[in-house]
This record gives sequence, structure tokens and C-alpha cells, in this order.
Amino acid sequence: MSNPKIRLLSFDLDCPDPAELARFYGSALDLPVIHRSDDYVLLGREGAPGLGFLRQSGFRPPVWPDPAHSKQAHLELGVEDLDAAQERMLALGAVLPDFQPNPEAWRVLLDPAGHPFCLATHGI
Repeated sequence: MSNPKIRLLSFDLDCPDPAELARFYGSALDLPVIHRSDDYVLLGREGAPGLGFLRQSGFRPPVWPDPAHSKQAHLELGVEDLDAAQERMLALGAVLPDFQPNPEAWRVLLDPAGHPFCLATHGI
């Protein structure tokens, strides 16, 4: 039995407004829109995995930190300067929650739809 080739096409986030979330992450990551419809927007570059946003009616964002209604998945964004990156993301519309488990090493922020994501200096 051979191993079939499997590749990541995209990582998709449910949200109430795909265009709004695509603007946020597109600006933050300097990624262009490569597909757009009323209910789905995909950011990326040709030939590379993308970041997609899928409209869900009745969307309920995860709660940070709350193990009963956890984040389930999150994006980890590599940065060189935590303070400068945090300032930029807040200016783009992110929210800084009060609970920060290790703010010297990474920062947890919430995107405009409420998904937690991290800014981290490890791996840079």
C-alpha cells in the first residue's frame, strides 16, 4: 500500500463576517485575497497553504480562558518584537484579554471575531 500525498490547502476559521476577518489577517500578515464569495474568503499565495474564513450563522466565539468553552485551535504568529506586534494588532482591531499566561514569551490576543491567537518570539 502506498502513502498518498496529502498537503494542507488551508486553515479555515468560522466567523460571522468573512470579509472583515480577512481584512484583519490580510493586513496583519500581508496576504492577498485569492478567493472571495459571500460566505468564504481565502488569503494566501499561489501554491502555498491559505488562511480561510467561513461564514457561520449563529457563530459563537471561543472564550479565553475557559476550559468549558475552549479555543480549540489558534494561530501562532512569529514576531521579533512582542510590544510592537501587539500594538499593530490592536490597531488593526484585535483585543488584548486580561489573562496572559506568559506575557514575556508570548501574548494572547483575540481577533475581531473572538478567536484567540498568539504572538510569539520563539522560532524567529
